[in-house]
Amino acid sequence: MTTPTVYDVAEQAGVSIATVSRVYRNPDAVRAETREKVLAAARELGYVPSGSARGLASRATGVLGLCFPDFHDTEAEHAAGAEDAELVLYSDQVIRGMERAARRQGYALLISAAHADQAGRQLAEVAGRVDGLAVLAQSLTDEDLDVVGRRQPVVLLAGERHTGYDHAEVANFDGQLELTRHLIVDHGLRRLAFAGGPADSPDGEARFRGFQAAHLEAGLPLPKAPDTRGDLTQAAGRKAALELLDRDETMPDGLVFANDQMAVGALHTLEARGVAVPDDIAVTGFDGIPLSRLVRPTLTTVRQPTGHLGEVAVELLIARLHERDRAAELRVLPVTVTRRASCGCAQERTL
Repeated sequence: MTTPTVYDVAEQAGVSIATVSRVYRNPDAVRAETREKVLAAARELGYVPSGSARGLASRATGVLGLCFPDFHDTEAEHAAGAEDAELVLYSDQVIRGMERAARRQGYALLISAAHADQAGRQLAEVAGRVDGLAVLAQSLTDEDLDVVGRRQPVVLLAGERHTGYDHAEVANFDGQLELTRHLIVDHGLRRLAFAGGPADSPDGEARFRGFQAAHLEAGLPLPKAPDTRGDLTQAAGRKAALELLDRDETMPDGLVFANDQMAVGALHTLEARGVAVPDDIAVTGFDGIPLSRLVRPTLTTVRQPTGHLGEVAVELLIARLHERDRAAELRVLPVTVTRRASCGCAQERTL
């Protein structure tokens, strides 16, 4: 199959080569109608925008790529008394794991962060520079994936599963089920509120289903939907805590957050409101980021093997480079519940 070039895209879209180049290098400088026409032609042809695209067939770049969402959390960066090593967040740990594994295999790692609305464009731009590509927790269309996947290995980390692509994730449902069961059975809590992430996050929704399952198991009323949602930052956790505290109803026994960063933000709000954790209300998170050990009270959480997730991405990419026709593989990595002070446990304990 002949590799499509910028000339092919320009001809099919009816524009100049310079316009095609601007679409990828400076898209805001191109009219929306023209930009969409060029991108549609590129998708149809399977065009990868890179001068090194010809080298992809021989896998000669010696580089693997990682695309991940740009969830910038300013509050986390300026947390009082926190050292840099303690502020490593979810994506940072995946990057470190993937970089270590890539180096052992003789590859360099190219990383790229982008907002959700730029995910498809980001994927195409990075794909032209690497031999294989991992995509972390990004929402992508089948069309965007196929443009790249027809020419090089792609592994999806967390996020939505796509037929025909290797996928690695953690046991989100199981972890949240075990943690919620701990709150209900071991601490006797009956009124729990769940603060979820964006509705289009498969991981966050799996965690909520685990929360629901624990209620069913205990014979408690089934929550139909998260009590509130946020964008997974500390600021969102502060806002969620305020919203739940200010409702005209009985304060819940516990706040269960979809991730640690939101839970940390909530702890700050609760302290400012004079609400004692865990005496007045329990708080839990999910992820097991280092910051969860730093806050006071220390945060009960579900620790997921984020570094190992990055290592698995490299393993799957290397396997795919050696055998392109192998069946797509799904890896689900186990998680562990870490009991700490924020739920009322006297001593830290990992289940």
